[in-house]
Amino acid sequence: MIDAVRFGVSMSMELLRKFDQLIREMGYRNRSEAIRDLIRERLVQQEWQHTNQETVGTITIVYSHDVRELTEILTALQHKYHKQIISTMHIHLDRHNCLEVLVVRGKGQEIKKIADRLLSTKGVKHGKLTTTTTGRTLT
Repeated sequence: MIDAVRFGVSMSMELLRKFDQLIREMGYRNRSEAIRDLIRERLVQQEWQHTNQETVGTITIVYSHDVRELTEILTALQHKYHKQIISTMHIHLDRHNCLEVLVVRGKGQEIKKIADRLLSTKGVKHGKLTTTTTGRTLT
């Protein structure tokens, strides 16, 4: 790692024990790697929430295709935002329920607006917006 800086962190023994257990379960080799990832996660979150930088992410929705006109509404919304929605995947979960994953790219505020619109559509049972960075600003 170029220009690595060492610093100390104080915490309770119980919190450290839980952290060590968590990172061991996740497969981290050491605390430094885990702490770096936590810091990157917060920086990415701030990047897309508080700036208008280009962001990428996924919008995942679960819905019943039996809800009247829902499929048509969701398709129309996807066509409306075709510049930001760069890929979709549709899975039939059972006879009534579907899962769609939309890969989105654009300014953070635009992506949030699209997700909010899709997730608030009557008939969508559950959904989630997951964002990340394009990676340009991370080291």
